[in-house]
Amino acid sequence: MQHRGHQSTDGADGELTVPMAWLYAEYIADELLRTGDLMPPTSFEFRAGRDALALTIFLSDTDGELSGIRVVTQLETWLSLTAYDQPWQDWVAERMAQLALLAAESDAPAPDLELAEAAWRWLEETELLAPDLNAVPGGSPGAGEDEGPKVWTPAWQLGLPLGHLAIHLF
Repeated sequence: MQHRGHQSTDGADGELTVPMAWLYAEYIADELLRTGDLMPPTSFEFRAGRDALALTIFLSDTDGELSGIRVVTQLETWLSLTAYDQPWQDWVAERMAQLALLAAESDAPAPDLELAEAAWRWLEETELLAPDLNAVPGGSPGAGEDEGPKVWTPAWQLGLPLGHLAIHLF
């Protein structure tokens, strides 16, 4: 298995290319979220957290050396990238554009990038119903969080804090 986001084959003659870098980033994100036990793994919220965290992991691997040994050393980087006051959405768009340019210049198949782009599209285009954190306190007498005001929120805005919290809990 090759690293640096390279596939297991060169894609010639219709051979299957395997997006190992993306699949590994998604696996790490999944494990971090499952360890944190924040949401049921079958929920859309879990998917939003996994995709946001997988994008962070995949896009922060600038040297193409993501390996199991280095995961623990990358936790601080991922925490800083997913922090509340960081322009994560802009960072993702910028890194995706850089990778797309590199893929176009190399004229090689980029299945990792294709999966990352699909995850990013889903995170941007999908809205999930979430508690309205900007609601006026005491505005409505709700007994529980399920009864409070709700607002449709882009999936990345819900998934990013979940991913950040999962890293903290790891």
